Amino acid sequence: MRKRMTKSQTNRMLTGTIGGIAEYFGIDPTIARVIFVFLSLVLAGMPVFFYILLALIVPRADSRNASYQQSYERPKKTKAQRRRAEAEEEENWSDF
Repeated sequence: MRKRMTKSQTNRMLTGTIGGIAEYFGIDPTIARVIFVFLSLVLAGMPVFFYILLALIVPRADSRNASYQQSYERPKKTKAQRRRAEAEEEENWSDF
């Protein structure tokens, strides 16, 4: 199967384009971003135009093939539990 360049679903800052390029070439995304910033400074912003073009052209990665990314959900607390926790925090002045 042929390897395709896609936008990264895990290493994204804006659109995942540079993260996808880094995954395609097998390098660290941070190094790819540093190279992009360096080239933007040296080449008077021309890579920014190239980035916008790639962001429009490169397809998004299929979410089924993306690596597992766990989302964090804060546990729900009832009003009584929140009041009790707030009261305990306010009453604990023994350190002073």
